[in-house]
Amino acid sequence: MDAQYSATLETLEKLRAESMAAGGTKKMDAQHDRGKLSARERIDLLLDEGSFEEFDVLKTGRGGALGDAQTYAGDGVITGHGSIDGREVFVFSQDFTVIGGSLGEAHAQKICKVMDLAVKVGAPIIGLNDSGGARIQEGVDALAAYGEIFHRNVEASGVVPQISCIMGPCAGGAVYSPAITDFVFMVQESSYMFVTGPTVVKTVTHQEITSEDLGGAGVHSKKSGVSHFMVPNDVLCLREVRRLISYLPSNNRQRGPLLDLRDPSDRIDPALDYLIPENPNQTYDMNVLIFSILDGAEFMEVQSSFARNIICGFGRLGGQTVGLVANQPAVLAGVLDTDASFKAGRFVRFCDAFNIPLIALVDVPGFMPGPDQEHGGIIRHGAKLLYAFTEATVPRITVIVRKAYGGAYLVMNSKHIHCDVNYAWPSAEIAVMGPKGAAEVIYRREIQSAENPEAVLNEKMTHYRRTFANPFLAAQRGYIDDVIFPRDTRHRLIRTLQVLEGKEARGPKRKHGNIPL
Repeated sequence: MDAQYSATLETLEKLRAESMAAGGTKKMDAQHDRGKLSARERIDLLLDEGSFEEFDVLKTGRGGALGDAQTYAGDGVITGHGSIDGREVFVFSQDFTVIGGSLGEAHAQKICKVMDLAVKVGAPIIGLNDSGGARIQEGVDALAAYGEIFHRNVEASGVVPQISCIMGPCAGGAVYSPAITDFVFMVQESSYMFVTGPTVVKTVTHQEITSEDLGGAGVHSKKSGVSHFMVPNDVLCLREVRRLISYLPSNNRQRGPLLDLRDPSDRIDPALDYLIPENPNQTYDMNVLIFSILDGAEFMEVQSSFARNIICGFGRLGGQTVGLVANQPAVLAGVLDTDASFKAGRFVRFCDAFNIPLIALVDVPGFMPGPDQEHGGIIRHGAKLLYAFTEATVPRITVIVRKAYGGAYLVMNSKHIHCDVNYAWPSAEIAVMGPKGAAEVIYRREIQSAENPEAVLNEKMTHYRRTFANPFLAAQRGYIDDVIFPRDTRHRLIRTLQVLEGKEARGPKRKHGNIPL
């Protein structure tokens, strides 16, 4: 072998070894001491064994401009592609051991390359974020680099699924890339997101607060709604990402993957006939119905800790991925408020973008009343959910389980906003308002003049419920396609999905609608 060629091979091996070493053993140990995996360990756990193909292993940045001229192979981010359950995905993993995972020009160019390829190929993009933010040494070039990533996030939106895992710090302008993506995972006690950190908050507001309390996983999972999944550690985070990918199509031209869990489509559950309490004001857990009807009782809930009065998530019916939106009577009686409307609206739009059929399980007494909700924009937020359902062209099925009152009935995928098929249980109550409120309005004078107003009110409520608040009047009008036995819900949904499989619907020709954001 030629000596010069042999030296070239040695040089390549040396450069690759430098890239693999990243920031060195000491920094790697510090990463592990914080309970965090290294960037490469994360990729190894996320992808199928041996499937990762890396890009730009030897790419370097400019080095420091403030007395530090050292450059690092890879420039603090590992990029490439591999497979999850045999399906291709593109991934980038920021390396906190190299210049704090900070984003500079070369770092961003590597990320942009895999994002561009993901869109061309039609495969999901998964970002493992662990970065100190923009590389200060590179000045405005670092900011420009973030802008290039943001642009690609927007261009890829609705084309391929985008998933962000926050596995360390994510602050300043860096937070907007994950915020644009479809799903955000956060790791408890080791990740945080905020636009301005605790130091700036203290300077401006004189308020002392920790990074965890300002933008930790708990805050964004329960209060702000920024995070869709909160997990205890890196290992479980990556496992849950693999699970989420199993429900999603690779791009907007495909349908979700079929997975036969060997759960008979004609399986019935007689217990569902007794799920709804006799007392209309008594609560029950909607999860009982959800787990009963889905294949293998498998359900992946999205934003489970945020706006718990509505349930959103992915499951399978007859092997096909479906998106479920269900009111939760066990929390705030299942009313729609600002957070629930925002949560469900965004989920509906994702499902519509990626050809995932939508199923609504309805038990909603109305919108949350009160000045806080009105001043918080319940009209605007409620309109988001209305807009999302109305705009959706995927198969849409609704099952009215119990209450469906007023505007909330219309918003929750009703026949009047062109849902494809609407079913109702015999326990369904469909009306302008609840029996108590309706009786108090219609029979106000009679009740007030009665010797026993409470007895008369109860009598009128019973009359109203029997006459108006039942599914049979709506069925007579054709607003309900069928009143079904609860035990048959699973079979009817699967059969209806089969019928709607070939559905084609096109909206009006336009650049895009103007959703009330």
